[in-house]
Amino acid sequence: MAKKIDTLAVHGGEPRDKAHDSLVNPIVLATAYPFDDTDELHRYFRGEHKRAEEYGRYGNPTQDVAEGKLAALEGGGDPEVTALLTSTGMSAIVTTLLAMVKPGMHLVITADSYRKTRVFVREFLSKFGVEHTSCEPSVAGIEAALKPHTKLIITESPTNPYLNCIDLEALARLAKPRRIKTLIDATLATPFNLRPLSHGIDLVVHSATKYLGGHNDLMAGAVIGNRGLIEAIREHQGMLGALASPFNAYLLIRGLKTFAVRMRQHNASGLAIARFLEGHANVERVWYPGLASHPAYAIASKQMTGFGGLISFTIKGGLTDASKVVDACEIPYLAPSLGGPESLIEQPALMSYYDKSPEERATLGIRENLIRMSVGLEDTDDLIADLDQALSSI
Repeated sequence: MAKKIDTLAVHGGEPRDKAHDSLVNPIVLATAYPFDDTDELHRYFRGEHKRAEEYGRYGNPTQDVAEGKLAALEGGGDPEVTALLTSTGMSAIVTTLLAMVKPGMHLVITADSYRKTRVFVREFLSKFGVEHTSCEPSVAGIEAALKPHTKLIITESPTNPYLNCIDLEALARLAKPRRIKTLIDATLATPFNLRPLSHGIDLVVHSATKYLGGHNDLMAGAVIGNRGLIEAIREHQGMLGALASPFNAYLLIRGLKTFAVRMRQHNASGLAIARFLEGHANVERVWYPGLASHPAYAIASKQMTGFGGLISFTIKGGLTDASKVVDACEIPYLAPSLGGPESLIEQPALMSYYDKSPEERATLGIRENLIRMSVGLEDTDDLIADLDQALSSI
């Protein structure tokens, strides 16, 4: 029987019978897993015997459960979908790309992909003969950037901070006949709101530090896709060593139990606050894919079931005025990241692009009066009242 996402969040990927008859999966803190004898060793390496990995760098029983749960959520219970857990979202991207690229290969990356992903492609992979083209964040822009030796397309949906959405089915139709792999960072969407694999995408990457962990207390990443692809990437993780600790895997499992419940509140509050901001006299513009004013509203409405808790908006004023609004907020913390119970607020021009001049930020599309808010799990009316009084400070 196909199970819905609430059930998968609680039970997906977990064995019914757990060690010591425990209700919850235990944390296994071990670096090595001894064999009974050489016969067991032979059977294990021939694939005839299922047991824990022989060494901690190749896997861990707590990690296995976290991966099973992530695969269940992203794949909707499809047994051919599997996941690889890593130490951070960035390590998921780096491990995946190093496993997939080689000298002379060309890849396409959209210009609004996560900044550090773009830096890795531009400054690291290029040193090893991997070519790339940065392009407009649309299927048409991606198609225009393709070359005969393009083998990989990297993008996000939605993006940060302007929450652009790519038409994933159109992207898959573009890539598959050309035998080009597609990789989507869907951190902001989460599998609650979007399952890229069901739209024909090959690989999905998440920073599990955000909504999946959900409590601002762990760092982890994941790459999810067809079993053959993921196992090839897993081989590289064994060399690169970017593993999530067993304790963080446990925290992720615990956080995922309440994932569906949390996402409903993030979605509801996010939409309500975005609508409030759009109607405020001191707000210039709001970016939220659940608003009809957003350029990607039609695409988001077609392929997403909700729109998350991240909102970007510009105020009527400049950098200093935006700082006044941020400083006047009483509930959100001034901090980077997103997806936890605490609302967070920041100015991208200062938090992520402090090292750039105003002119350089403008070239990158980062407005001086831009504010980004990650809506947490506080009462929606309280958050709206707080934003209202903060916006009255300018």
